[in-house]
Amino acid sequence: MYIRSTLLPILGLSATGMAAYVLEDDYGTSTSFFDKFSFFTAPDPTGGFVSYVDRNTAQNAGLIAANGAVYMGVDHTNVASSSGRQSVRITSTKSYTHGLVILDLAHMPGGICGTWPAFWMVGPDWPSHGEIDIIEGVNTQSINQMTLHSTDGCTIANGGFTGTLLTSNCYDYAPGQGTNAGCGIAATSSQTYGTGFNNAGGGIYATEWTSAGISIWFFPRGSTPLDIRAGTPNPTNWGTPLARFAPGSCDFDAHFSEMQIVFDTTFCGGWAGGVWGSGSCASVASSCQDFVANNPSAFQEAYWLINSLKVYQDAPGASKMRKNATDHLHAQLPWEGGRPRPGRHGRGL
Repeated sequence: MYIRSTLLPILGLSATGMAAYVLEDDYGTSTSFFDKFSFFTAPDPTGGFVSYVDRNTAQNAGLIAANGAVYMGVDHTNVASSSGRQSVRITSTKSYTHGLVILDLAHMPGGICGTWPAFWMVGPDWPSHGEIDIIEGVNTQSINQMTLHSTDGCTIANGGFTGTLLTSNCYDYAPGQGTNAGCGIAATSSQTYGTGFNNAGGGIYATEWTSAGISIWFFPRGSTPLDIRAGTPNPTNWGTPLARFAPGSCDFDAHFSEMQIVFDTTFCGGWAGGVWGSGSCASVASSCQDFVANNPSAFQEAYWLINSLKVYQDAPGASKMRKNATDHLHAQLPWEGGRPRPGRHGRGL
């Protein structure tokens, strides 16, 4: 402890961890949240049975609200028109290349037949600048699925994360993986998605994107790391991520850039509708579209409730400082093999 407390100030670091990220954008929880997004109103690219509405329509219909938390829901009152159930899809007006995106959610859609919610990032001229699916699932799915989509030439390694590798080739048209599969990692806990997530009071998703890869952590409610709560997030303190997309063979900077943040809730379409007949939802209606159209009350819980959304960037030189400091400490500390004791870099709470 003496060595640690004396070396860290010399290195310009705090006693709680390496150099932290600094805040770039706080999207807030007032109506100004929506000022930072555009409302998508075109037909759903995934073929969903959905009618995405503009901001005024969403406001008047009670589909959006913001007062200490941001609410985004769907129409759960009316039988849907032939164009689909009304919903909201928003895209940040700002784009990012690298960063740390931290989303604190009290509630998400999901666990409901016909739904297909997602929180994701996407670049222009898809898929040439890539896509990062941070939260995604369909129907009564109980665990989160995280996926990257890219052009050809990007595969990930199977290791360094607690989830389960589903597919390793991020190319959307990789042979043998099926169209639009990308490279996917599934969570193992039902607290990460849908009904289980909501029943547990939600939690925090943190996504770190660097030239070396993309990592996603999930912290259930009550286990938020102290550095996140203090506004100085430091992923080196958080332990093994839920998902880590590290290159098997991939130049991440060549495949992922200029990404905007997206929230949406669609219905049916290529995924939720495509697997309708093979899951439990087939017992409630003959088709996904029929169920979504005629059972509005089923979608009362199909809403996002956002406590905060913040984007951080490295302080100047922080990435190099973290690496150099870690290497220096390992060389100086009198532990076997120069390695810290197990649990030293645990996430804390």
